[in-house]
Amino acid sequence: MIQANQANWDARTPIHIASDFYGQRITSDWFASFEWEDLGDLDGRDVVHLQCHLGTETVAFADLGARTVGLDFSEAALKEARRLADESGRDIEFVWSDVHRAVEALGGRRFDVVYTGKGALCYLPDLTAWARVVRDLLRPGGMLYLVEFHPLLNALGPVSGPDGDELTLRHDYLAGRGPIRSDNPYTYTDGPPVEGATTSYEWRHGLGEIVGALTGAGLTVDVLRETDLLPWKRFEAMERAENGWWRLPADQPKIPLLFALRARAPEGSVS
Repeated sequence: MIQANQANWDARTPIHIASDFYGQRITSDWFASFEWEDLGDLDGRDVVHLQCHLGTETVAFADLGARTVGLDFSEAALKEARRLADESGRDIEFVWSDVHRAVEALGGRRFDVVYTGKGALCYLPDLTAWARVVRDLLRPGGMLYLVEFHPLLNALGPVSGPDGDELTLRHDYLAGRGPIRSDNPYTYTDGPPVEGATTSYEWRHGLGEIVGALTGAGLTVDVLRETDLLPWKRFEAMERAENGWWRLPADQPKIPLLFALRARAPEGSVS
């Protein structure tokens, strides 16, 4: 299933690289202000961005003075990420690897910051294994910063009703019943249908599972945020917020759509 996902993301890449979804957004559009508050000063720090895709967010860390590495399992996406970085004169290393093998692929290097999210965890079947990878990538005292779609958002979907589309529970919030298989020929950006590998698999992970995996790996969670904002329009009914992001209309229930989590490795040995 991971190989199917890899092939699917390779097939999505030509569409994404040509899309307005990526091409017309500036780097700062992808980040909430609280992310920079939680991350702090990155100048001179070693940062690895797991599941980085085209490196759209990865470049922001390099621009702030970090020694930056992006890692992804899509070779096609990394080819484009390297091209974009080179054309803009940015010094960013991109490494091709499944996230489960990141420690080996990165040669056992340790980092001050591991960053990931916004559509990453749903492609991982085993968060316990993922949390151990994060732990082994962090220096003593280093931090994981995860910004991810809220599990409640992933459980919701639009259903047509007499008053238009309404959000209702369509998928599991909790894990336990295996992955959701999709054979959708379209990706989330504008553009033509995907050619070739259209099958993908997603796994559901609740907040309790995520926090439990990280604390079980020896990390300490010191920040957990929830917000009703998203960096792009997930549902047709969503409206622009003051900061340019998107939220559900005011007459609908106020629910979390995105969450941010910071977890730290112990100051001593984490192995």
